[in-house]
Amino acid sequence: MWRFLTYITNNEIQSRHEVLFDVIFWIAETLALVIGTSLLLAKHDGEWIPFLVIEYCWAMDNLRHNRP
Repeated sequence: MWRFLTYITNNEIQSRHEVLFDVIFWIAETLALVIGTSLLLAKHDGEWIPFLVIEYCWAMDNLRHNRP
C-alpha cells in the first residue's frame, strides 16, 4: 500500500517534499472528494460535483508536478 501511495503522490524518483505529507494530503483530498460528492448527492445538489472534481484534479496536479 505504501508503494502505491508514494507512486500516486510523486512523479519523481526522489521526492523533494516530505513523502508522509504527500500521502496525508492525497488521503485528505480523496476523502474530501468522496464525502463531498456523497453529501451533494444526498442534498440533490449534484451540479456542484464537477467543481469538486476539478479542485481534486488541480490539487493532484500540484502535488505531483509543482515541486520546489
